[in-house]
Amino acid sequence: MARRYNIRRVKIHRSYEVSEAAKLLDVSKRSINRWIDAGLPLVVRKRPRLILGKHLREFLQAHQPKKQPCRAGEIFCVGCQTPQRPAFDEVEYIPKTATTGLLAGLCPVCASMIYRFTTTATLAAASGDLKVAGHPAQQRLCDSPDPSLNVHLKEEKS
Repeated sequence: MARRYNIRRVKIHRSYEVSEAAKLLDVSKRSINRWIDAGLPLVVRKRPRLILGKHLREFLQAHQPKKQPCRAGEIFCVGCQTPQRPAFDEVEYIPKTATTGLLAGLCPVCASMIYRFTTTATLAAASGDLKVAGHPAQQRLCDSPDPSLNVHLKEEKS
């Protein structure tokens, strides 16, 4: 079970047939039957095979893949499914707002782009000892010392 399922969809006070559980979690009936063979308890072993929602939820929670937190200087690569240190130990900071942005780097294993969301306050902790090439945050018009005045729109007095 390497996939994460939306276990919030499973109602604990309801019982499900194998086909209903498969449709609810967007898996095949064969997957549900494999889970039953792996220890998912049934209400009764006779047909229709019923699964209590409480047992289904507990089974899914117990078999969820473990989260892999990124340490300082690591970015999670979706392709490799593991935290990776960017190639050449270099990342680029791309600001999104005045206080948030992305660290972007290159995965050394699969050569795809990897991104990590960070704030300006936690940028040093997230990047660790990586070389950060950054873009300064784009200044908003109201933050500039001399905002542009649309003087050409004023009516001329004669």
